[in-house]
Amino acid sequence: MITERVGADNAGQRFDACSAKLFGVTRSRAQRLIEDGLITLNGTITQKKTPVKEGDACAMEPPGPVSADVLAEDIPLDILYEDSDIIVVNKPRGMVVHPGPGHSGGTLVNALAYRFGRELSGINGALRPGIVHRIDRDTSGVLVAAKTDRAHACLAAQLQAHSMDRVYRAIANGVIAQDELTIDKPIGRSPADRKKMAVNVNNSRRAVTHVRVLERFKRFTYIEAILETGRTHQIRVHMSSIGRPLLGDEVYGGADKCVAGGQILHAKLLGFTHPATRERMVFETELPPYFADALRYAAN
Repeated sequence: MITERVGADNAGQRFDACSAKLFGVTRSRAQRLIEDGLITLNGTITQKKTPVKEGDACAMEPPGPVSADVLAEDIPLDILYEDSDIIVVNKPRGMVVHPGPGHSGGTLVNALAYRFGRELSGINGALRPGIVHRIDRDTSGVLVAAKTDRAHACLAAQLQAHSMDRVYRAIANGVIAQDELTIDKPIGRSPADRKKMAVNVNNSRRAVTHVRVLERFKRFTYIEAILETGRTHQIRVHMSSIGRPLLGDEVYGGADKCVAGGQILHAKLLGFTHPATRERMVFETELPPYFADALRYAAN
């Protein structure tokens, strides 16, 4: 059983919305757990629409770890760190994080299931065991997975509190004049294309990206992007919104016939507080070969 108290920032929210934030799951997942009686409010099975108050106790009984629905596959993993609570991996470009439509196998979850079996948290459901946060298929870099539900809840709380350090490297189309800038624009599902995200739309959520220019080229800019929030496609959408889409991004306007494989975006650094030892941990990865090739292309 995992219990979290409702803070002032979540007071007044619906029970399902608050539970999703507290336990690091999707809202639809929270609703299913509430309906199954696995998430309770002050020890009582409660309707998902009920508003919560500061100090209320939300308790979740984890539904169990990995399901047989996940196919364990012997896929090589670049594991940066592992202990009894967490796994830190360097995800390659082209790998999907968890199974979904069109991607039943070959994902990070399939690889984790083969290596760790039922030794993964079950908070995010049978098809996402251990998954605390995601990066896009064509984005490479470091991410953390959880072995225990308690570790998962702790890491999810850090994401919600914006206390997890997430630093990316990218190449943007065009030349950015400012040395540093902050993009503070809400992001939500695009009303024109449900597969895309967009800024300034209905049902959007605040999104903040801090950008620092590392090097300028004739037609491109090499940047560092620091996530304050973590919305879907956030860096890609924000850069496109200022007219500087990422090189190679076919979805948000940065396609380039000389660059294949998707956006040039790498999650270079991840920092967080270890859920058990409370030690601050920082993991940094080298730029992969595809990124180095793109930098050489941009510099010419």
